[in-house]
Amino acid sequence: MMTIPCPWCGERPENEFHCGGTSHIQRPPLDCSDETWGDYMFNRDNPRGNHAERWRHSYGCSQWFNVVRDTVTHDIKAVYRMTDPAPPMPHTGPEPAQ
Repeated sequence: MMTIPCPWCGERPENEFHCGGTSHIQRPPLDCSDETWGDYMFNRDNPRGNHAERWRHSYGCSQWFNVVRDTVTHDIKAVYRMTDPAPPMPHTGPEPAQ
């Protein structure tokens, strides 16, 4: 089982948390096209490597926070509060085609 370090409660088992999806998604303006709105609502990146996600400590302090997690190994690279800026995330997936 994966353990997640809550910024308030410390290291806790994964089953105390709920993932809220990708962090730092920018909502489009209300007057955007249907295509732009649909893309915002339904399409998300599914990267191989480091990925910023929102998590909630549902069975603990109930706080939301961000996690940078390697999607291949599930290693947690960083944990930071919702009000903190995202840390730099080095590319860890396959090299882009030249």
